[in-house]
Amino acid sequence: MELMEAVKARHSVRAYADRPIEADKAAALNREIDACNKESGLHIQLVTEEPEAFRGFMAHYGSFRNVRSYIALVGKKTPQLDEKIGYYGERIVLVAQRLGLNTCWVALTYRRKKTKCAIGEGEKLVCVIALGYGETQGVPHKSKPMEALCRTESTIPDWFVSGMQSAMLAPTAMNRQGFCFTLTENGIKAEASGGAYSDIDLGIVKYHFEIGAGAEHFQWTA
Repeated sequence: MELMEAVKARHSVRAYADRPIEADKAAALNREIDACNKESGLHIQLVTEEPEAFRGFMAHYGSFRNVRSYIALVGKKTPQLDEKIGYYGERIVLVAQRLGLNTCWVALTYRRKKTKCAIGEGEKLVCVIALGYGETQGVPHKSKPMEALCRTESTIPDWFVSGMQSAMLAPTAMNRQGFCFTLTENGIKAEASGGAYSDIDLGIVKYHFEIGAGAEHFQWTA
């Protein structure tokens, strides 16, 4: 499965089959996690066959069922942490999709204190990503129209449209899609509209935009 195919196939899945993740797929995920951690300075970890984080009322409230594996998104407390978590977490999500696994970003509806991950001095657990073989492949989310999510100061090139189409497929908290991409003569400015988890969402959609547009076509601007 190509990367853009994974973008199109990925949907949030909350109910999982009673099937463990094979050792070779766990190893492939860990290789990607190691690469992301080395590049970003984050402390992301794969946790398998550990059901306690998704037992109890909060998981039930979030409609999660039989989650036994997850990715713990941990990093140093900095102003950029949430955006980095979104960007690199989604990189791992799409690797999982290409391996035939399903995922769901989870910010609240799990038991944080039961999460089996290492949190070093000065670090925090931002959120987790549920992981496994879904009972279904999920369903596409509704999207705002493209014109509501971007601004341009000139003729829109094809690569920008492709980037926007990819970004519109990205998961965001409560499907808010609270982001805007502005095309200027100097590059692309990405902004979050604010609110809970908006910086995580911004990191996710920026990665999706890069996939669709091709990073060679533009640079991010402040």
